Amino acid sequence: MKKKMIASVLACIMAASMIGGCGSTQTAETETGTDAAADAPAASSDTQTPASSEELSGTLTFAIWDNNLNDFIEENDMVGRFQEQYPNVDIEVEKIKDDSEYWNAMKMRASANQLPDVMFNKTFTLARFKDYLIDLSATQACANNELASGYALDGKVLGIPMTSGYEYVYYWKDMFQEAGVEVPTTWGEFEEAAKKLQDYYGKDNPDFMAIACGLKDEWPDYPYMEFMPALESANGQNWNSMAAQDAPFAADSDISKAYHKVYDLFTSGVLGKDPLGLGNDQVTSLFAAKNAAIIALGDWGLQNIQNGTDDISQLGTFYLPARDSASDPYNVIVQGDSFMGVTTHSKNQEAAIAFVEWFYSDAWYPDYINYVSSASSMTNFPKEKDPILAESDTLCPDKVLVMYDGGGDDFTAIQNETTFDYKKLGAQMMTDGFDLDAALEELNTKWAAARTKLGIQ
Repeated sequence: MKKKMIASVLACIMAASMIGGCGSTQTAETETGTDAAADAPAASSDTQTPASSEELSGTLTFAIWDNNLNDFIEENDMVGRFQEQYPNVDIEVEKIKDDSEYWNAMKMRASANQLPDVMFNKTFTLARFKDYLIDLSATQACANNELASGYALDGKVLGIPMTSGYEYVYYWKDMFQEAGVEVPTTWGEFEEAAKKLQDYYGKDNPDFMAIACGLKDEWPDYPYMEFMPALESANGQNWNSMAAQDAPFAADSDISKAYHKVYDLFTSGVLGKDPLGLGNDQVTSLFAAKNAAIIALGDWGLQNIQNGTDDISQLGTFYLPARDSASDPYNVIVQGDSFMGVTTHSKNQEAAIAFVEWFYSDAWYPDYINYVSSASSMTNFPKEKDPILAESDTLCPDKVLVMYDGGGDDFTAIQNETTFDYKKLGAQMMTDGFDLDAALEELNTKWAAARTKLGIQ
């Protein structure tokens, strides 16, 4: 039984040229990318793992950058456990230093026809490598994954996400109750709840903020500035959709509607007297001390809040209600992460598919997902949420999941050319004299010019 840990091969291929992704929970439809190359073979519709693993043989290269995954692989003898079922297939685990080096290496290796058999992608790199990934739609791993089909490109599932991540609005139940505020289910109710909380507690505490948002750091406004356009449009591919438009910030656009909602909320006084003077760590501590009633953070935020208080008995969560009315779909952002895919460069694609199936089976996946803090992406291996986070699902049983994509290469190129920074824009909303309509009009002008300059259609 052979196990190899290979150092990054970046140096040995530097000569290679660079190349350019509230009943039962539903999934919102998302837009797909462009056509994949004809030489990217799809998994057969009747693809099955052979009953006898001895039918498969060869060596697979599995490239990763995730330190947690690498530690788990080493501590739990992934190769040995896989070879218990597939004794004639060896796995070479290639640990690359970090994600930045990983993407640089994968770009070079794609052009040199040297991609690993199995690679990982992010939402924003699936489109970048779509011509080099085979379709996994027919796999059992895909069938059991709650997110994979939502990230399909041209109907092809090019990667199976290992984990899923959700965003939450944390709140203090006792503060809501004392102020006579109900958990909101629409955007209007959310605004009114925040204003009522600010008026009730702010009259005796000038430092109180209904909503804690540390705009000194800029990035903490991401639940509003980054995700609201996708929630408004129910399109997790909204940034990629914008890359194909000359005027994505027009008055009737989803991003304009979303940003006007955010602007009205931010400028209503509910962020307290000095949101630009406080960073995320400060406002999280203030929220933990109940000097704020609401804070929007990912599932990772729970631990930070817990670290700041001795009593979380009154801590609750709900999903950010971006919808206009209770009859509208309750859209909820979810992000897949670490999409495992099989490359077209693999000379052992059947074995590589078998490895993917094994990775997401009960032989490996349940142990892994319980090792990490992230949520499970597999319907057949659910991971129980922390009770505080699970309250969001109880309050919103008919949520519609919007599979969020952070934007592909075209969007990133235009974003860099126009210097469009949604997180910075949110902080600018709090500055004196800021004119949102003028800012969006200017962005439209820059956007169209950038698309022309870059030749992006």
